[in-house]
Amino acid sequence: MLRAPEVERHWALFLDLDGTLLDIAAAPHKVVIPARLIDALQRLSVALDGALAVVSGRKLATIDRLLSPLRLPGAAEHGAVIRLPSTKIDSLSARRRPPQAWIKQLRQAVTGWDGVLIEEKTYSVALHYRLAPHRSGAVRKLAMSLVRAAPNRFELLTAKQAFEVRPKGITKARAVEVLMEQSPFRGRQPVFVGDDVTDEDWIEIAHQLGGLGLNVDSAFGGQPRAVRDWLKRAADSLK
Repeated sequence: MLRAPEVERHWALFLDLDGTLLDIAAAPHKVVIPARLIDALQRLSVALDGALAVVSGRKLATIDRLLSPLRLPGAAEHGAVIRLPSTKIDSLSARRRPPQAWIKQLRQAVTGWDGVLIEEKTYSVALHYRLAPHRSGAVRKLAMSLVRAAPNRFELLTAKQAFEVRPKGITKARAVEVLMEQSPFRGRQPVFVGDDVTDEDWIEIAHQLGGLGLNVDSAFGGQPRAVRDWLKRAADSLK
């Protein structure tokens, strides 16, 4: 296993949420916020002069609720919504949002599919089948039917036991690029920690910008707990 290096003061640290900071739960609303995580993030943000961001596929309001009272810079919905260090929100045009008719269509389609969950967001929609793994093929087919209805506007994103339809070309790499142009991130070495295929674009852009991309599986043994311990050690040592 490739061991994660210790956090350095010159880093700009970008952290994924589910599967990285938080253990994956049976359903998105069932995640548990571990004790001392908020404190470690807050102290580490101070130690890095504010150059710590959370970038997630979740809605921004959900990220804030989970990490309350923190309001960190970062991005939601894979980069469709970005909160700058100034607290200003940079988001896509409303025209990039999925049609509301899609939600009704999906709800009707999954009627009777116990365990299949629809996560409605502002700019995308995710279908989770963790509780119904036998529905994987059917869920993918359903998600693809939406993409085929607007292939120039949306694309299919494969995640861990979920499929998501998101605006075409919008990735977490966008968030890293935007934030790295802002103080206090500007001029630092970007380091990204993530666990999912949705995070691969982050890792690539981090390398392009002279930084590091740390995969939870290879650098932390696949354990979000190990990531949290790493962050706590950094917060303690850099205070």
